[in-house]
Amino acid sequence: MFEVNSKMNDERVDEIGENHVGTSAKTPLRADAFDISDKEKIEKIQENVKEILETLGMDLTDDSLQGTPKRVAKAFVSELFMGLNPANKPEPSTFDNNYNYGEMLVEKNIVVYSTCEHHLLPIIGRAHVAYISNGKVIGLSKMNRLVEYYAKRPQVQERLTMQVVQAMQEALGTEDVACVIDAKHLCVNSRGIKDIESSTVTAEFGGKFKEKETKREFLDYLKMDTTFH
Repeated sequence: MFEVNSKMNDERVDEIGENHVGTSAKTPLRADAFDISDKEKIEKIQENVKEILETLGMDLTDDSLQGTPKRVAKAFVSELFMGLNPANKPEPSTFDNNYNYGEMLVEKNIVVYSTCEHHLLPIIGRAHVAYISNGKVIGLSKMNRLVEYYAKRPQVQERLTMQVVQAMQEALGTEDVACVIDAKHLCVNSRGIKDIESSTVTAEFGGKFKEKETKREFLDYLKMDTTFH
């Protein structure tokens, strides 16, 4: 019975891994995720990466590979997955909308570097974020930093899109926030089907952005050529 259940579980894992499936709008973290320090995490991950490379047959006495386990561990904790730690969440600077700007504000082409949580391969693309002020405005760079924070973790693109919108809504005290992300997934582009041309587009619309005219206005802004030569 155990072997049957184990086989069924493996098949279920493979099925999820081959499809773009998310289980929640929240990143799945254990309750004890931050019981150990970043330094301890780096030390543990370093040993695990070393074991993986040795299992693959790599000679870690080679000059090129000696530092790889530590480099990977530091990158995981301090860079690629730094968004897992709430201590790294940017404090969104908001201000009173004293100039009474009442139209939507759109921040286009925010670079997204994330990691697919199914294969730990890169997700690379652009995010477009918009909001309509109900009395508060947010510093432009903070929008980029919020996208970066939620992108820097093992992710599913649908979840990332929702998390950006929810963080903006919380910071601004309004439901009128939208986000569209267009990204390439290397788990699709470099393995499996190996389709290097395809990309994934996700969207989350809140408040007024659910209305047809407002949604269309936002999407029309995304078509504008804002390239400077």
